[in-house]
Amino acid sequence: MLAPTGAAVADPKPTLAQAKAKLEKLNDKADKVVDRYNTATERYKAAKSAYTKLNESYKRKLATVADLRAQVITMAVDSYQLGGDVTSLPGFLGSDDPDDFLARLALAGQVSKERAEKLSAFDRENRGLKTERDKAEKALESADEERDGVEKERSEILKLIAEQKKLLNKLNAYKAGNPNSTGVKYTGSASGSAAAALRFAFAQVGKPYVFGGTGPGGWDCSGLTQASWRAAGVSLPRTTWQQWAWGASRRVSLDALQPGDLIFSEGLGHVSMYAGNGQIVHAPQTGDVVKIVKLSSYGRSLVGAIRP
Repeated sequence: MLAPTGAAVADPKPTLAQAKAKLEKLNDKADKVVDRYNTATERYKAAKSAYTKLNESYKRKLATVADLRAQVITMAVDSYQLGGDVTSLPGFLGSDDPDDFLARLALAGQVSKERAEKLSAFDRENRGLKTERDKAEKALESADEERDGVEKERSEILKLIAEQKKLLNKLNAYKAGNPNSTGVKYTGSASGSAAAALRFAFAQVGKPYVFGGTGPGGWDCSGLTQASWRAAGVSLPRTTWQQWAWGASRRVSLDALQPGDLIFSEGLGHVSMYAGNGQIVHAPQTGDVVKIVKLSSYGRSLVGAIRP
């Protein structure tokens, strides 16, 4: 029987398989957005750091110029009062650009060698002041732009997380995790730095996945691999794309994996660590926890691997 014209027709309730399929697509999308967020965050940190350093340099130069200006003015006044080598003090005091006047004095050789050196130092520092200020201002503008990019990506992630949580709750599959989990002990065959990295990663098992998470209470995929290898004395970049690029000369075949190798998947949107015996340890996605699973049941499209 046809529904009456204008009557609302309820959307059919998604099946379990459909909900899982949708969740998988959301997870893949979230991986990529989270990596963009992490990349934007790293760019923002770098830009903010550059601004801070340049601004401090500008402030130091500003103080130096102010001190030199005071010395030069005192020198000029003293010379004028003593009838010395500065003959144009009235012109200096009435000049629209006293700094430029002081520079001309030095260049014209109207003062002694010692005083000329002081005038030259003042002129050099003063002319560099604007450059320092302009650099700092540009760095601040760059930091502001990067911060806006971070907020844009963060906003998209929050929307994705809301969808993920809704689906996970329908599937009764949401795992909050325990930020204080002590994980499990690694007893595999790895040695050296790989063993140290895996011991750290295994100690995080049970902690929640958190986008942008770098520990200690929660992790995202690249945050976990970065921290694990840091514990082994190896400095990895922050994001999956950066880690993959960092390992350009360290690529290994997927059929020759060794414990500690990093496995990249989903178009470089995700990274996990090979634990040996056909298993991986990783921070999967929202609503899940750091876990150890079989690589064969991983369910993601593999890209390649690197050996840190």
